[in-house]
Amino acid sequence: MNHEETTVHRPSALRFALHGIEMVIAMVVGMVVLGPVWSWAWPGLSENTTAQALVMATDMSIGMAVWMRIRGHGLPAIAEMSAAMYLSFLVVLPLHWTGLLSAMAFMTAGHVLMLPAMLVAMLRRRHEYGW
Repeated sequence: MNHEETTVHRPSALRFALHGIEMVIAMVVGMVVLGPVWSWAWPGLSENTTAQALVMATDMSIGMAVWMRIRGHGLPAIAEMSAAMYLSFLVVLPLHWTGLLSAMAFMTAGHVLMLPAMLVAMLRRRHEYGW
């Protein structure tokens, strides 16, 4: 037998974690690439924290969705992961609207909550993420 015939791709926690890191990088790329477009198209965006958070979630979702398609993920997995981007902000949005969270605290909380939301989405389809 040659080496190619005996090579087996085993699921691993490392592969799972690396895939998560790849998606975070893709989300950052989405924000960096699309951020200037929004600044040009919507000059007052930074004055509306709610809109800014939803636009940022959109930018991250687009970057992540492109990478997930490149990696061969199907639309259900991409939709679930995109939902994680939005839900993390929507959960804390009422606290911002009522004044319990400042704009900075709201944005920080939304980004922090995004990581466990992504983890839940990844664990639901762990076989797609290499675990």
